[in-house]
Amino acid sequence: MLFVVLAMGAGSAVGTKEIKGSEEISGEVGQSEKILEDAGIDEPQGETVLVQGVDKGTKATAPEFREAVAQVMKAVEGTGEATSVTSPYTTKTISKDGRSALVQFKMRGDPETAGDRVQPLLDAVEKVQDKHKDTLVVEEIGGASMNKTFDDAFGSDFKKAEYSAGPVAIGILLIAFGAVVAALLPVLLTITALMATLGLMGLVSHFQPMGETSNSVMLLVGMAVGVDYCLFYLRREREEREKGHDGRTALEIAAATSGRAVLVSGVTVIVAMCGMLFTGLADFESMGLASLMAVAVAMIGSVTVLPALLSLLGDRVEKLRVPFLNRLKRGRTNVNGESRVWRAVLTRVLRRPKAAVLVSAGVLAAIALPALGMNTQQLTMDQEFGDDLPIVQTYQRVNDAFPGGSDPAQVVVKADDISAAPVRKAIQDFRSQAVSSGASRGPVDVVMHDKENVAVIDVPLVGGSDQDKAEKSLLKLRDDVRPATFGKVDGVDAPIGGQVAGSKDFNDKLVGAVVPVFAFVVVFAFLLMLMCFRSLTIAITSILLNLLSVGAAYGILTMVFQHGWGAGLVGAEGVGAIISWLPLFLFVILFGLSMDYHVFVVSRIREARMQGRTTKDAIAHGVITTAGVVTSAAVIMVGVFAIFGTLSMQSMKQMGVGLATAVLIDATIIRGVLLPAVMALLDDRNWYFPKSLRWLPNLAHDEPAAPAPVPLPREGDEHERVRV
Repeated sequence: MLFVVLAMGAGSAVGTKEIKGSEEISGEVGQSEKILEDAGIDEPQGETVLVQGVDKGTKATAPEFREAVAQVMKAVEGTGEATSVTSPYTTKTISKDGRSALVQFKMRGDPETAGDRVQPLLDAVEKVQDKHKDTLVVEEIGGASMNKTFDDAFGSDFKKAEYSAGPVAIGILLIAFGAVVAALLPVLLTITALMATLGLMGLVSHFQPMGETSNSVMLLVGMAVGVDYCLFYLRREREEREKGHDGRTALEIAAATSGRAVLVSGVTVIVAMCGMLFTGLADFESMGLASLMAVAVAMIGSVTVLPALLSLLGDRVEKLRVPFLNRLKRGRTNVNGESRVWRAVLTRVLRRPKAAVLVSAGVLAAIALPALGMNTQQLTMDQEFGDDLPIVQTYQRVNDAFPGGSDPAQVVVKADDISAAPVRKAIQDFRSQAVSSGASRGPVDVVMHDKENVAVIDVPLVGGSDQDKAEKSLLKLRDDVRPATFGKVDGVDAPIGGQVAGSKDFNDKLVGAVVPVFAFVVVFAFLLMLMCFRSLTIAITSILLNLLSVGAAYGILTMVFQHGWGAGLVGAEGVGAIISWLPLFLFVILFGLSMDYHVFVVSRIREARMQGRTTKDAIAHGVITTAGVVTSAAVIMVGVFAIFGTLSMQSMKQMGVGLATAVLIDATIIRGVLLPAVMALLDDRNWYFPKSLRWLPNLAHDEPAAPAPVPLPREGDEHERVRV
């Protein structure tokens, strides 16, 4: 508790440093943001008001249309929050069909807080709309208004998700343990671990700034593994006490078995999370760092604080038992506490292991097959949020009327002397060639910052909301127009940023990170399995089974969200694509989390094998004795992840559904059917460890189990009493 208090206090004292625009993506986008930051130039948030005739016959030249434009300009200026208000009649921002026009302006003050100050502008525009609601559409859209709308609409979603995770976990643990105290222990320990991690994130952020999504991902991963680790440990301790061991011995056995499994699993998850550090993307790096800290704190707490609490509580851990839950549990288990369902399943699997492998592997391969045609992209606003929000409809109307798009490429020009004649000529040449090359239809605006020797050029790209066409326009600017203009002037930097550039550079960086991240995670996980189980066979099968699990998750995502098969069951629509960052994110998270179950089950099998059982008996013992805890842990993970699948954003739905289905598949088909069937077929070859690898560090824990407790004699049984 002292550690938690100190971590939180230190984190609060130093604060959390967030990722700057220049740190988000390396490359041209980051360079352009860095030039602006170093010069102290805060590009104000731009807002746009669409004025459009309801009827096709209403044109921008009509008196009422002109009056509405004038009213909009006067209204936004009257709020005191707008500057540089421009008329569509002077900037020629009137659509080709003549029935739409854009009033554009900048917001005063810090662009980071523009979303908090945009409401008076929205109210002013709405009053103009009320005056012309029968004949005109008058709607505002821009960075500030979109941020506010989305925060209002989806902020409550995330709060519900965060507040729901704890009760869901408590409910499932209550069913698993049948006692309130035992159920609360893992949740309380996990919550304190998350609190400590939040404090540590504040400290670490001064070396690696944190992104907006770091907290949500840390909560997601921390809650899942924290509860799981405590559950693994607590169930083993209770199991040993039910065998008749005293509290101290039961804790020692739990530490030597489940405690070791928790450490191996935790280190494996941490290694997987380290894979995010190789992406070169600040958001991924911050998510990976936050997640691995949460796993580390939860892991350490489960093997130190939890046994200390169990030692202090003793039998009081069984306080506040729920009678009907215990009767339900007895109905699902036999006299040895083994799951009747999993005993029946495993009996059939071990009787025909070849058939089990062929059927289960065939089903998973068929599920994974659609992933070969997975289409990844940055989702457009209407794909991400649907048509329910009014601002999304405004976005679509603006893009339909002005195909050039409302998010221009931004060229940031830095020179030793921005006023020099060659630099001025290069800027003018760039403006004209941007249009003549076909990359832009104009107008190309230039803002000079003479004191800072910086110029900012906004270039509307041909293609608009069509990402592929917009990227082609961007490449023309970067590869053709820029070398032909700024390339002829010495001492000039002109990186090209903006939303389209940011999306393209992000995707390029992500694609380049796939191979090193996959290789790092797979190789290090393989080495850890090799050293912890001293078996080449188990290390190889661990990797293959985990890859099959991830592949099945990819296949389900592709079927549901790309092809729309069963999308209605999760309250989603087939958007035709998977958001670009999700496959890599899911691989790292799932590969780490799936090791929880694998390490726990295989550790129990290896423990039974070391005690002298045959391989088949060890498999049966290991799977059946861990079935209850693995099922409970999986249900908790699925419950927590499924909450994110209920959110309104498509990207969150995709993440929640992908994680939940993958964990469900992993805990049932993989660990309950495929793993025991494969191990049964391999038999003694499971423990093959070549002499050439025996130089590797030995992380296996082969301490013999404690002797079985001596049963107490029954009263009146003199023979037993004498024998004892």
